[in-house]
Amino acid sequence: MSIQRVVTSGTFELDGGSWAVDNNIWLVGDDTDVIVFDAAHTAAPIVEAVNGRNVIAVVCTHGHNDHITVAPELGATLDAPVFLHPADEMLWQVVHPGAEYRTVDDGLVLRAGGIELHALHTPGHSPGSVCWSAPDLNAVISGDTLFHGGPGATGRSYSDFPTILDSIKNRLGLLPDDTVVYTGHGDTTTIGGELIHYDEWVTRGH
Repeated sequence: MSIQRVVTSGTFELDGGSWAVDNNIWLVGDDTDVIVFDAAHTAAPIVEAVNGRNVIAVVCTHGHNDHITVAPELGATLDAPVFLHPADEMLWQVVHPGAEYRTVDDGLVLRAGGIELHALHTPGHSPGSVCWSAPDLNAVISGDTLFHGGPGATGRSYSDFPTILDSIKNRLGLLPDDTVVYTGHGDTTTIGGELIHYDEWVTRGH
């Protein structure tokens, strides 16, 4: 089993603004089966990294445009269902009006190569943000909920700082401290390495 990173570049757009971003796409699986987490910007590098393996699912950690850019295209190209939490439906419809996806419920389990990935609904960055815990790999795919350096941004529409704090403390904070956090942007980190700063985040207030 492995966790493989692909990085693509493009723009994040919300509330009339546009920002240049590099996104992490994570492929979790073995030589036969794989799950793709996020569908950012450009399909070709992701398809190349899949390298002919059977794709169980294309999972969107949340509905911001930079994480779902090519989700329907990837699903069709890789013959795989696309998954998204329905609380981010309004974000999805802006980018892919009318396109179908399968809904993620808290506790949903997906499997690739014998490894289970468990959906943890972690609202705050967006209402439908979901992290995916892989206990056998001592790993969690965090999307934009938790980064190296703290919580994801909450200063835009549909986001809320107290909510993301609650999600991090009461959902991600229940994972072992040495759990590796595979983030939506930037470097990996660990649960314990971030949660030690929790009181600082509360004091900071954003």
